[in-house]
Amino acid sequence: MRLRKSRQCFSSCSSRHRVDEDDVYWKRKKSSEELEWSHNSTRVISQLTQCFANAMVGPRSWIAGLFTRSPYKRNDKVLDFCLTPHLEQRLQKLQERMRTPFDETRPDHQEALRSLWNAAFPDIPLKGLISEQWKDMGWQGANPSTDFRGCGFISLENLLFFSRTYPASFHRLLFKQGGQRATWEYPFAVAGINVSFMLIQMLDLRSEKPRCLPGVTFVKLLGEDESAFDVLFCIAFEMMDAQWLAMRASYMEFNEVLQVTRTQLERELSLEDVHRIKDLPAYNLLYQ
Repeated sequence: MRLRKSRQCFSSCSSRHRVDEDDVYWKRKKSSEELEWSHNSTRVISQLTQCFANAMVGPRSWIAGLFTRSPYKRNDKVLDFCLTPHLEQRLQKLQERMRTPFDETRPDHQEALRSLWNAAFPDIPLKGLISEQWKDMGWQGANPSTDFRGCGFISLENLLFFSRTYPASFHRLLFKQGGQRATWEYPFAVAGINVSFMLIQMLDLRSEKPRCLPGVTFVKLLGEDESAFDVLFCIAFEMMDAQWLAMRASYMEFNEVLQVTRTQLERELSLEDVHRIKDLPAYNLLYQ
């Protein structure tokens, strides 16, 4: 299946692939050079040209919601932002999750991995935590634990949350059921790990407190909903897949698609009327 064809071409996102901000993405020529993923790829270009706004994709309600709402034009909200005890507690709890590595010897981590398999393939028994079956979900090899090294246990928690909270969306992306798909598709599970890592960097979550507007907005959302990071992961995954389809991308362009997704999400998190995670225009993608 397509996931098997593409698994050898993905490791961790690669920062060697650069984006020409002046080109319209889906008119670019397909590169013949395979990319090696590394998580440094999420150090994306901080700004894209204004013409990118015309390349936004998704359902009409998402587009209309985004462009009829104004983002903040100044960083005063960042400079004036102070963590309340409640927000600090929520942020520290999330950071503790981020610091937890995946440990294949821990029973609870093993059970989480089995639960993810059962959510993805409920009618197919798993032969073992090390099995060629895992490649069907989009892991690089027979042992998924090796793919968690760059992001830790939280990336598995994100995928498991996605499968339990939005199962229809989860399965649609897992089985590539929407739109006209590429011959060489992105591996679902490894893509999810990269989405988790992209969010951590984009929101500046390893700092004592965020130093960017999207990060400040997110911490406020976290104060309203402790599951905000997991929900944002699901939204970002949906945005990435929508952009993948719009760009008619193949596996060698995943890095570029992830960069564009980050820019879209940063814009949404800069809207002045976003007070809950459900206020994000792209939240509607979870219910297509």
